[in-house]
Parts: sequence; structure tokens; C-alpha cells
Amino acid sequence: MNRLVQEYTYWEVSLHENQGYLGRCVVWCKRPDTLDLTDATKEERDELFTILTHLKAALAAAFKPDWFNYAFLGNGVRHLHCHVIPRYASERHFVGYEFRDERYGHNYRTDHSFSIPDYILEKIRSVLSGALDGALD
Repeated sequence: MNRLVQEYTYWEVSLHENQGYLGRCVVWCKRPDTLDLTDATKEERDELFTILTHLKAALAAAFKPDWFNYAFLGNGVRHLHCHVIPRYASERHFVGYEFRDERYGHNYRTDHSFSIPDYILEKIRSVLSGALDGALD
């Protein structure tokens, strides 16, 4: 399944395969030798902040999160990328599915047993892509 939401000059935004946090995305640096946030060029940093601003607006329009977490970890994949994790004080319903943020107000934690059908992942990706296009206008 294609999870690409939007492509930019230096970065690409993709839907995270685990949607335990509705709308969770990964912003991936396209330059292959970039390992850490401090390795980013000025142009990459500038574009990243523009992307994060637009992505926050798109997520707010699409799913109405109550808060946002941003994580630059690099523990599992040693490459510069950012997890954008929308947080929700109450459950959200999307295409007949209920999403609950059981850890709202605390550090996020990926529930590796969480899964949804591919058609819901595609619908989330599609809605977010459209909202991101709207945020760019």
C-alpha cells in the first residue's frame, strides 16, 4: 500500500503504518547520508518547519487532535526522520472505526498489536493528503 502523503524538495511525509494515534505520520529526510537533526542543512531545516506547520494544520482540519508530539528518535532506523503523533483527549471515530488515545497527557507509546484494514489506512492517507493540499493554499 502506498503511504506517501506529500513529497517536498528535501522531505517526504508518509502515513505511519500503525495508526494507534489517528493521523500519525513520518517526515523523512530524502538525503541518504543524513543521520541526525543536527546534520540537516539550513534549507532542510527551513523546509522541515514549513512542513510541520502545514502538517499540523492539515491534521487539525482532518481529525481535530488536542495536542501534538514530535519525536526524532533514530533508535530503530538510523536516518533523519520525525514522527508526528497527534494526541486525543477523547476518542475519535473515522469511517466507522473508533480510535482511542489511552495515554493522552503522558508519553506516547506504540501499541504494536494495533492494526486496521488497509482500506482504512488508505482513507486516512487520502483525507490527510487532501487536507495538506488545502493547508498549502
